[in-house]
Amino acid sequence: MSTQSSDEMPRPKPTNDMDNLLTYGPGTPEREQLITAIESLKGQSVEIPLVIGGKPVLTGKTIEVPAPHEHHRSLAHAHLAGAVELQQAVKVACAAQASWAAMDGRQRAAIFRKAADILAGPRRIENIAAIMMDLSKTPFEAEIDLIELVDFWRFNAYYMEYLYDQQPTQAPGEHNRFDWRPLEGFVLAVSPFNFIAIAGNLPSAPALVGNVALWKPSRSVILSNYRIMQILQEAGLPDGVINFVPFDSSHGGDILSHPSLAGLHFTGSSETLVHLWQRISSQLNRYRNFPRIVGEAGGKDFIVVHQSADPKVVVANSIRGAFEYQGQKCSAASRMYVPASLWEEIRPMMLDELPNLKIGPVDDLSVGMGALINQDAFDKVKSYIQYAKSHPEEYEILYGGKCDDTDGWFVEPTLVVTTNPKGKLMTEEIFGPVLTILVYPDDAYEGVLRLCDESTAYGLTGSIIAQDRQAIAKAEEILRFAAGNFYINDKPSGSVVGRQPFGGARRSGTNDKSGFWLNVARWMSPRTIKETLIPAQDWRRPYLG
Repeated sequence: MSTQSSDEMPRPKPTNDMDNLLTYGPGTPEREQLITAIESLKGQSVEIPLVIGGKPVLTGKTIEVPAPHEHHRSLAHAHLAGAVELQQAVKVACAAQASWAAMDGRQRAAIFRKAADILAGPRRIENIAAIMMDLSKTPFEAEIDLIELVDFWRFNAYYMEYLYDQQPTQAPGEHNRFDWRPLEGFVLAVSPFNFIAIAGNLPSAPALVGNVALWKPSRSVILSNYRIMQILQEAGLPDGVINFVPFDSSHGGDILSHPSLAGLHFTGSSETLVHLWQRISSQLNRYRNFPRIVGEAGGKDFIVVHQSADPKVVVANSIRGAFEYQGQKCSAASRMYVPASLWEEIRPMMLDELPNLKIGPVDDLSVGMGALINQDAFDKVKSYIQYAKSHPEEYEILYGGKCDDTDGWFVEPTLVVTTNPKGKLMTEEIFGPVLTILVYPDDAYEGVLRLCDESTAYGLTGSIIAQDRQAIAKAEEILRFAAGNFYINDKPSGSVVGRQPFGGARRSGTNDKSGFWLNVARWMSPRTIKETLIPAQDWRRPYLG
């Protein structure tokens, strides 16, 4: 039974490494180390195998992994799993579960705490370089991404031990307890391209509490994800607990229909989550248990500006929220509502600031924005900009709009002003550096809040910028279900593990709050045990006389 030993004191709650970020500023030792690590990556194209049962597997079916900001440069060639390898991975994972689940929880937690220390310490700079080149992130974005995974591993271990301490009520003559079991079978972890923190957390959160996993990383970022798998192995993760198996989606049906599928841990588009959920629900009779589905999907994240807002706060946080990491965050600001009385002040300030946001290859450390992740992403974002250009009666492109995929998949930060509050650019997820603005009459604030709430199918993140407390309170009230993560006088992105547990509802997902005990609990199936201390010896009840 994998609960903590009763003679050990509870560990103190971790502190966030997010409060101790390296700056990579000029003259710092980490800057020189980073430049060296980037040059080393640029000088090679590594071969990436599958990892099944702890062993490398080469299938011969490979794809190239390019640098998004220099797409003619291959960072790696990665092997893909086919049906045979996936079935082997399931077999190996299920065989590994018995001993892994039986291990004391503190022993499992020690592995992930060690992985956190390795990633934050000796492997930090080389992984920052890999994230930058693989995802086209700036040093700052790569640093917060890596450290978020460090925080996930440390906080999840803490939350697991916290849950083990939660036990039923006791009564005279009986002893009651929970056996915090894992799920029976394997968890399929399907991770996105945009955060290695999410990618590393999706298979490891279930594994921490005794589950086994098949990890399907995004094909666009296999290099940085493989590095995380290597760190888990270096930390002592037993063979077969997590199996690294990038595969073509055409093989997904074989995995989703396997009787031992115990859960799906997913981050990606709403459309893909719906598709996977339907596949699972259409064959419930096949499974040994009802699979758990934990999904975080898309967003159409908002900033609502009140007339009492400080314009400088609006400009700083809208630029950060909309354009950091090229807007490729499910939490990125994508629509903004601005009162007319402030617009004439905010507009020139934004037009003055945006030219300072340099775009280019992220290995140039003066760059503020890199490239989009791949050609499909570039084409999608470009199509929205072209749509705006072709509908001048509805949209005005105030800044940017240039798209260039000659050397990398680059899109300028783009400001669009609209007259249609429910138009295409105000309601659909773009996932790129496009911020659409609706200017509204000052006296329409409450109506705009209701408009913001009802305009899209999503409910992920959003923010209010105001100094008037009544305006803030009204926004909290009306926008209660519009965002699972709601920010006041801040951008709608940048959640920190343990401090702003992340997730949204509606079409944005199941809101199981990664970075908190709620998510960890989803991967557990508690058994209630009652022990009667003095058993009954007569079946008769007192009323029978």
